[in-house]
Amino acid sequence: MIVLGIETSCDETAAAIVTDAREIRADVVLSQLDDHTPYGGVVPEIAARAHLEHLDGLIRRAMADSGLGFADIDAVAATGGPGLIGGVIVGVMTAKAIAAARGLPFVAVNHLEGHALTARLTNDVPFPYLLLLVSGGHCQLLVVEGVGRYRRLGTTIDDAVGEAFDKTAKLLGLGYPGGPLLEKAAALATNPGRFDLPRPMVGRPGCDFSFSGLKTAVRRHVEELGTPLSGEDQADLAAAFQTTVAEVMADRCARAMRRFKEMHPQGGALVVAGGVAANKTLRARLQTLADREGMPFVAPPLRLCTDNAAMIAWAGIERLRLGQTDPLDFAPRPRWPLDPTAKPAIGKAGVGSGVKA
Repeated sequence: MIVLGIETSCDETAAAIVTDAREIRADVVLSQLDDHTPYGGVVPEIAARAHLEHLDGLIRRAMADSGLGFADIDAVAATGGPGLIGGVIVGVMTAKAIAAARGLPFVAVNHLEGHALTARLTNDVPFPYLLLLVSGGHCQLLVVEGVGRYRRLGTTIDDAVGEAFDKTAKLLGLGYPGGPLLEKAAALATNPGRFDLPRPMVGRPGCDFSFSGLKTAVRRHVEELGTPLSGEDQADLAAAFQTTVAEVMADRCARAMRRFKEMHPQGGALVVAGGVAANKTLRARLQTLADREGMPFVAPPLRLCTDNAAMIAWAGIERLRLGQTDPLDFAPRPRWPLDPTAKPAIGKAGVGSGVKA
């Protein structure tokens, strides 16, 4: 089975060709970083227009890289949500057009499921497993019991961790995108223990996250130091923030591991996915935790942690194996929870946080 995957949920336009033998025949990603950097974040209209301008060319390039023609493709899979709706519409309509023209099955993939199943593409991880899904818009702990079968153990009550990285990088004057720039700055720290930052939710019951207080603490240190920060101040604060996030993640994951083992005594792996999973400090901390808890640890290659179409094609293959396809009148979704039965996270004010799902 050979599937064309299309990803347009945010600020990467991507196309890939993947086989059910876990072979990535082509994987093309066009970043819109230069388009959005002047604004300090992703501008939805600019993103949608860029997808519209470049997607056809990327698909042609993926086909050429794979050495295949459309006659060799068995199905088309595209991100159907969640995401910036303008971009999602571009990808879905393109996939529908190809499917209709070639008489191929169409699969609308949940973008989060693409991340969730990446470890099965790269490492053939068996179900069930515990997933830490961390990105700019999402921060969740989920038990993955099968394709389309997810049980959420925890989520953020305020900021997603990737959002916290971006906002902190902006406070430090590092620019956009925040995650990679903050990690780079942290590597230059001469005194990483210089700043004492709070560890939100550590030691508390449950598996939920919180990052707004941590971001506020960073802002207070910046105000005390005065701007612009020196390179030394930037590096030491970045290191403190990054280490704190890793410790918070490890604490929340440790609690989720205990619940996972109660639910599935036969065991399973700890998997990390999403853009923030590219952070080396976080990966190292989770590896240490998994070793301590006696669980295998799986982190996909860095290029498959950030948004890509290979994961979308693979998720499409997983669903096609179960006989699942979508009609051509599928409506793109700006919101699409993996676990629709999960209750909204309750923030400090006692109301749902409105976190993207």
